[in-house]
Amino acid sequence: MNYPSKLVEDAVNEISRLPGIGKKSALRLALHLLGQEVEDVTELTKSLIALRQKTVYCKKCHTISDTDVCSICKSPKRNESLICVVEEVPDLLAIENTAQYNGLYHVLGGVISPIEGISPSDLNIDSLLDRTQNGEVKEVILALNATMEGDTTAFYLTKKLRKQGIRVSGIARGVPIGSELEYTDEITLGRSIAKRIMFD
Repeated sequence: MNYPSKLVEDAVNEISRLPGIGKKSALRLALHLLGQEVEDVTELTKSLIALRQKTVYCKKCHTISDTDVCSICKSPKRNESLICVVEEVPDLLAIENTAQYNGLYHVLGGVISPIEGISPSDLNIDSLLDRTQNGEVKEVILALNATMEGDTTAFYLTKKLRKQGIRVSGIARGVPIGSELEYTDEITLGRSIAKRIMFD
């Protein structure tokens, strides 16, 4: 691709490093920014630098935060007897956006994967076990992805948590609302039958 300016080329190369952004999209974004007021571009730049330099991870649940302890962990309205364990921060955000859960969270930072060399010690598992030892936590919900690694991690955590007398549950998995059974894969459909709900 030919560029009218080395500055534009450098900007396109940097923008295209973002996930899901190809060279053409990066060029459109670069040209858009070039057409904006200098103050607007400066504010964008400042916010990106602040994002990278000032964002920290909560010391309790390991989600992204502005302070050492995130607003969720600090909130007095949260049910402290309930912890929902997720793999990564986007999973936490997805659950939080449902407005259906009022407990606390714990971000593992991944899942156990021997193939990729990720062991339990590489994840935020010890801090989870520390959080559940105080007697306040009654239940841990494992909201992990339905993969081999997710199931392995869930099995490992269940063994550890049950030793502490903690009730362990998992999120329901099954046929999505609005989908048709004939297009549902066999594993999901089978799991839906096995984990069926009773109508009262």
